[in-house]
Amino acid sequence: MMRDINHFIGGRTVVGASGRFGNVFDPNTGEVQARVQLASLDELDAAIANAAEAQNGWAATNPQRRARVMFEFKRLLEAHMEELAHLLSSEHGKVIADSRGDIMRGLEVIEFACGIPHLLKGEHSQGAGPGIDVYSARQALGVVAGVTPFNFPAMIPMWMFGPAIACGNGFILKPSERDPSVPVRLAELMIEAGAPPGILNVVHGDKDIVEAILKHPTIKAVSFVGSSDIAQSVYALGALHGKRVQAMGGAKNHGIVLPDADMDQTVADLMGAAYGSAGERCMALPVVVPVGEETAERLRDKLLPAIEALLVGVSTDPDAHYGPVVSAAHKTRIEGYIQTGVDEGAELVVDGRGFELQGYEKGFFLSPTLFDHVTPQMKAYQEEIFGPVLQIVRAANFEEALALPSQHQYGNGVAIFTRNGDAAREFADRVEVGMVGINVPIPVPVAYHSFGGWKRSGFGDLNQYGLDGVRFYTRTKTVTQRWPRNIGGAVSDQSFVIPTMR
Repeated sequence: MMRDINHFIGGRTVVGASGRFGNVFDPNTGEVQARVQLASLDELDAAIANAAEAQNGWAATNPQRRARVMFEFKRLLEAHMEELAHLLSSEHGKVIADSRGDIMRGLEVIEFACGIPHLLKGEHSQGAGPGIDVYSARQALGVVAGVTPFNFPAMIPMWMFGPAIACGNGFILKPSERDPSVPVRLAELMIEAGAPPGILNVVHGDKDIVEAILKHPTIKAVSFVGSSDIAQSVYALGALHGKRVQAMGGAKNHGIVLPDADMDQTVADLMGAAYGSAGERCMALPVVVPVGEETAERLRDKLLPAIEALLVGVSTDPDAHYGPVVSAAHKTRIEGYIQTGVDEGAELVVDGRGFELQGYEKGFFLSPTLFDHVTPQMKAYQEEIFGPVLQIVRAANFEEALALPSQHQYGNGVAIFTRNGDAAREFADRVEVGMVGINVPIPVPVAYHSFGGWKRSGFGDLNQYGLDGVRFYTRTKTVTQRWPRNIGGAVSDQSFVIPTMR
């Protein structure tokens, strides 16, 4: 009998009544392993009503007690790490070690949220005027929502609901339909940790539910991660309906390789950054830019044996470097981009198409692909492929290399590989990209900073997690107060001009 993945509303499993389902595949075998319920508008309304009911009391709970729930949730995540990692890999396809990393990067944001009593402290000015004090406080918004992608089904939900719930909000999570089981399990653990039922609800659905979330008057803020076209439309629709929105889009991250780079270390870094998780990361590094022809030839010579040594396997294979991509449709999309690159005149050095894993011939596997002599005019360079494809774009000099990521439509992440501190500093200062790595191939900031790209990689003024996350999920209230010494005494003269403190 087919397993159904249900909604989680009001602290309990809710069987959907819409009669609509989505298929959840095992990417290793290509077979359908479960059905996910797709919510009706009534089910979304029920989730929002539960969140609103729970939120009032939760926001009134002092921050220290909310922090204790976060500490307990962290403990439960650690205790259930292997269960969550295997569940994640079974639906996404990434290898177990990568799934553990997915969970750990989310857990780090939960650790940050454990400090919420300090993070919510406002400002105070005593004696701002005669007998007047001014203070500010950060208060929860109410009910907020997150729409998350398939590629990080544990990390990105925790990036969103961790700070949001710690700040005192109720949360509606709409995860990807492709790998929905881990988000449900996270919600169960949050309630087990002591959060009130209804404070974290998981509603599965498609674009109709996303649109309803963006229009619903009770929801005050929406966080989104997905492709740039959809992110832009999410931002526009949410803003139109008076919501605070952060919408993270696509990426085409570059790795600049200067002639003095440690080439062995650079190639080792590129293997993980370009091909890890089958390239299904918004912070993957799919473009490498060697500066100078001699650098390009040295790099290419070292890339080839490194690529040949990569092992593609099932997600449970401890020796595999990466597993299958998430779906047959996504595999076809990646193969289409590879053919586009060939048609546009790029040199296909290593072709990852046509790969079959013995015993798993119907799985969604692609072996590594490498292009050389890619140019900025090519569609395959301009657009995000989101697969195990690495492109070499040769640059004649530093300025040309700097211009490539700076002029690209995406501005998520970039890395530079060099031993020259002056060159690295100049590059980091001038490049038009939101997150920069210096000899760090995947520069995802730690949890107490924040994550966010520029240009079409991010829509909205505030980034994910860190202090920006706290700012996004709260609003500032500023109070100006005066306590006259002679209460009941003489009334001061009326004033019809704006008050000043002079």
